[in-house]
Amino acid sequence: MNASLIKSIKAWKVFDSRGNPTIEIGIETAEGYGRAAAPSGASRGKWEVEQYPPGGVDQAVKIVESSLADHIVGSDANRQEEIDTLLHEVDGTSDFSKIGGNTAYATSIATALAASDTKAVPLFEHLSHATKTELPLPLGNVLGGGRHARSGKTDIQEFLALPMRARSFSEAAQANVKVHTEVAKLLEVEGRPVTGKGDEGAWIADLTTEDAFEIVSKACENVSSSMGTTVSVGADMAASTLWNEKDKVYEYVKDGKRLSEEEQVDHVRGLIEKYKLVYVEDPFHEESFESFAELTRLVRGTFICGDDLFVTNLARLEIGRKMNAANAIIVKPNQVGTITDALKTTRMAVDAGYVTVASHRSGDTSGSELAHIAIAFGCPIIKTGVVGGERVAKINELARIEKTFREKIRLTKINR
Repeated sequence: MNASLIKSIKAWKVFDSRGNPTIEIGIETAEGYGRAAAPSGASRGKWEVEQYPPGGVDQAVKIVESSLADHIVGSDANRQEEIDTLLHEVDGTSDFSKIGGNTAYATSIATALAASDTKAVPLFEHLSHATKTELPLPLGNVLGGGRHARSGKTDIQEFLALPMRARSFSEAAQANVKVHTEVAKLLEVEGRPVTGKGDEGAWIADLTTEDAFEIVSKACENVSSSMGTTVSVGADMAASTLWNEKDKVYEYVKDGKRLSEEEQVDHVRGLIEKYKLVYVEDPFHEESFESFAELTRLVRGTFICGDDLFVTNLARLEIGRKMNAANAIIVKPNQVGTITDALKTTRMAVDAGYVTVASHRSGDTSGSELAHIAIAFGCPIIKTGVVGGERVAKINELARIEKTFREKIRLTKINR
């Protein structure tokens, strides 16, 4: 008997890190088991697949039990692409609106986990499509606002730390933790109290954009000096959440600014130059390929990254590639539904010269599969937070992999 044949698929409702209901899938093979739950984002791109069918999580669970199981049971878990193709065929829509993108995602990941368990190999090894096996650099959210926080917050969604020069993944992760701690200390010294933590564990403070950059830049400098490494500053502007479509302006409520498309280009370029930003995600709204291309042309040495712009979608990336819009891309498998879809987009991105960034969601789960996907896909950066159980789950898994496979896996190096 084929040990990797799927014997059963089960579904149930669980909760993500924001306390919102989500679907979890369990898949059993003859000699293995895999279980995965789907994350969700607060600022979702409009081109993402539908998270759930009408009726939400409860209906998605019913669909798994009433119809999806009949198609999945008896399939070979080792044949990931065939399983993912089957999910598309069962759904029959272009956006997984029948069974739900999160159902497809959880099934796809659970299948891969069951297959790797059956073979008794790590998930990254089972999925590996990288030409070389390396650990990604951790990109961490240390101060934030936007849709990840409530009142008394920054306009920009995430202020990020990226250790560019570290001797190991564990050291890089520790650097991000130290920056997170240092941000709180500096806020206290300056009499700008922390008002809480956002969805991803970043500090929330009532700051203007420039004040926030000053704090985070100083924190990165202090940690770089104390650890003898280089921690650089980045940002996720989530500009679609700032965009006023009616008036065609970006609205910075805290900063008291309303910027046109052209003014936003100049504004972001100015922030990059002033604070030596190494990474800027979604500096423009999700349809603004032209502005992404303009900023990419104007600046050098900075990752201009598209998330809402691309949503891990092959067709969206093709538009960006032709226009030279951005030079980095966020990879979130649940934006497109399956591992195979995400891998196809990642391959195109790499072929086009984009840096790929495997990323968590603001409403995440305690699974560690993203750590393995980052390695398997050859992503040089993983964006997965700094603190909080669901974030640390990915960080700790990478630390374990580094220790366990230290003879054949090293931290990636990026020249910037």
